[in-house]
Amino acid sequence: MTIGILGRKLGMTQIFDEAGRAVPVTVVEAGPCPVTALRDEKTNGYRAVQVGFGAIKPHKVTRPMEGQFKKAGVDACRWLREFRLDSIEGYEVGKVLDVTLFEAGEKVDVTGTSKGKGFAGFIKRHNGNRGPSTHGASKFHRRPGSSGASSYPGKVFKGQTMPGQMGDERVTVRNLVVVAIDSENNLLLVRGAIPGARNGLVVVRKQK
Repeated sequence: MTIGILGRKLGMTQIFDEAGRAVPVTVVEAGPCPVTALRDEKTNGYRAVQVGFGAIKPHKVTRPMEGQFKKAGVDACRWLREFRLDSIEGYEVGKVLDVTLFEAGEKVDVTGTSKGKGFAGFIKRHNGNRGPSTHGASKFHRRPGSSGASSYPGKVFKGQTMPGQMGDERVTVRNLVVVAIDSENNLLLVRGAIPGARNGLVVVRKQK
């Protein structure tokens, strides 16, 4: 695993490269993320760096979290995430990670929660084909069709594509290119789209 940073998706825009071509980018407010705790094998059984992001009023966090932030000497954070690493050398509680962690041109993996679409049918959810609209007796329009055999095995296998809840799930998009970095405003411009709605939490990781 590699180190990363927490951020907030601000939206999409476009910039122009040196050749004058329009490049679609997603703007991410990345950090600053203070290190709130360290995990080691002796105490926790694994190595990881816990970072926080997002301002929140101290009275809105629980007493245990308030004590953790006070012990770390950092302000209360809305979100906490851990990054498992092979080694935690060079990291210490209170250290702040920001956009300077990345460089323009490098590839990153971005994780977020996709937009929730609610209950959706088979065609919208799984891009299925609809049945005939005419020929009189046809009643097969937007239904999913057969979901399995009849007598054997006599059940519907787990994972069968059917209507249900669509979206609102953890999604990771890999190999996105960092187009530009604005360290003064803590902004990260990533080429292409990333999962989630505006102001949603995203995790930007460095590739191995």
